[in-house]
Amino acid sequence: MPATNADLVRTALTELFIHRDATAVERHWSTSYRQHNPLIPDGREHLAAFAAHLPETFRYEPGLVVANGEYVMIHGRYTGWGPKPVVAVDIFRVESGKLAEHWDVAQEEVPAAATKSGRPMFTEGDQPAGRC
Repeated sequence: MPATNADLVRTALTELFIHRDATAVERHWSTSYRQHNPLIPDGREHLAAFAAHLPETFRYEPGLVVANGEYVMIHGRYTGWGPKPVVAVDIFRVESGKLAEHWDVAQEEVPAAATKSGRPMFTEGDQPAGRC
């Protein structure tokens, strides 16, 4: 069992999107799961169906995790959905040890060489879990 809400989110996303374990939805998502992404309906069965139809080229890389009480945000990179990687912040509300609600903000990744600062938008999993 994950020790904290941050651990729960990282574990759930790793199991579902990296290990492609659809049973993770039953273990980690609430039966009354609410979704705010306009492409996915409410209900964990819809999330499981969405994950089951991801292309073989799909990859998820988790990054920084920030938790504040029942809310957890995780910065991640999604590749294989389209022609460019997408960097996103997924926000979850945890209730009774399950992921109960989800929001996300995403944008196409711009290579560091093409940014004004010269810095990347995402650094792979080398950022520690944090609390705000």
